[in-house]
Amino acid sequence: MIPVDRAWFATTLVAWQRQHGRHGLPWQWTRDPYRVWLSEVMLQQTQVATVLGYFGRFLEHFATVRELADAPQAQVFALWSGLGYYSRAKNLHACAQMIRDQHGGEFPQTQAQLQELPGIGPSTAAAIASFCFSQRASIFDGNVKRVLARVTAFDGDVSQASAARPLNGIAQDWVLGVANDADMPHYTQGLMDLGATVCTARNPSCASCPIQMRCEANARSQQTQFPVKRAKIKRSAEHWRIVVFARRTSGGVVEFWLTQRPPTGIWASLFTPSVELISTECFESKQGAAADFGEPLSAFNHVLTHKDLHLEPWLRVLRATDGLPSDTGRWYASTQLSNVGLPKAIKTILDDALKRINSPPG
Repeated sequence: MIPVDRAWFATTLVAWQRQHGRHGLPWQWTRDPYRVWLSEVMLQQTQVATVLGYFGRFLEHFATVRELADAPQAQVFALWSGLGYYSRAKNLHACAQMIRDQHGGEFPQTQAQLQELPGIGPSTAAAIASFCFSQRASIFDGNVKRVLARVTAFDGDVSQASAARPLNGIAQDWVLGVANDADMPHYTQGLMDLGATVCTARNPSCASCPIQMRCEANARSQQTQFPVKRAKIKRSAEHWRIVVFARRTSGGVVEFWLTQRPPTGIWASLFTPSVELISTECFESKQGAAADFGEPLSAFNHVLTHKDLHLEPWLRVLRATDGLPSDTGRWYASTQLSNVGLPKAIKTILDDALKRINSPPG
């Protein structure tokens, strides 16, 4: 194996980041832990281009961690709508409240203390500690795993926490090579930038990599064989019938009947129309559906991390004399849906329903 000196690695990476790394993202080069934390949470499993819009809108509504903590959960979910992985929004709000209530509105300054907060794992804690407080702690996200696994030709399964532990040990050891506090933000940002722009999952640009001369995978011409991921994601599928109950008020406004989902499970604590889990056979045949549920809307598939949702939406417009669709839920004006925490798929269905109501076929 090609020996890698941690001081050389840190110095080389910092110099590369200063000259070639990313510098224009709105959460960069700030020592405000609120902004770093918000960006780190949003960037989990989400592309930078998607996060850019959400990050700005969140700061417009919640400029500080206290403002986020004081906000109603429904408002937080509404602003998060469409970003996916909604447990992040729930933990974000809970974390802000804990910082307000138990830490006087100030973020703890060590990685260990930060990890005690809801939704903050080791990598996010390391990002906050290194960017904002110059603590020698290395992030260990997907980009970092890929860079270090290739440099060292690490053959452990990085998709398994126990198998990846030695690689994390390397990450935490090499960060000690950073010469001074001023270099810590550049080192941390450099690791992320190198993985995101050069040492990419597919077609890495090894000729542009500052570490290539010490990279074991490059020396073996085995870049695409690292990192090793032996564990396969087991996907499953469910079929959901979604009945959109709607009505038009005397003032002409269309309203939808929405119910808040349970605090755990798919779309936890978000709002949806009536949802029913149905069998594959029932989904494919749509047996008896027209008589019971109104007119069909466009069916489609919605892809989650480990599950495919096959959605069969229906629209049923109620008259003024009809009773309430269920004992739980309430009417929400279509003009106010931006203030309601809706899953992206449900927003698509409600938009389709609203078009159908306002422009009936035929």
